[in-house]
Amino acid sequence: MADSKALRAKNNLKKESAMTECTDMHSCPVATAIDVIGGKWKVIILYQLRGKTLRFGELKRSIPRISQKMLTHQLRELETDKLITRQVYAEVPPKVEYTSTDLAEKLNPALDLLCEWGGEYQKVHQA
Repeated sequence: MADSKALRAKNNLKKESAMTECTDMHSCPVATAIDVIGGKWKVIILYQLRGKTLRFGELKRSIPRISQKMLTHQLRELETDKLITRQVYAEVPPKVEYTSTDLAEKLNPALDLLCEWGGEYQKVHQA
């Protein structure tokens, strides 16, 4: 019994420590994550690139509502943030491929949860 109380106290202390980390938005890990992958398209792009390499046109077709300009912009930001790599081949017409980095692949469990939650949300709101 005393061990479980000590464990709960320790877990509460960890939770409090994690919460105090986010009082300064410049050092808050959640704020950093949202700054990097936030917005309408970045998570969708990363989801499409999960475990595969796609050319620009393939990405554009897999996300039909995104404009070419926006896709280019978002891909550049993801590359700057080291979440994707861009491989350009010296061909005519130019061939460019995008692949998620190991850092981006660490988001896959979170992307899985978002996908699952989105499905549940859709079911609830279809009724």
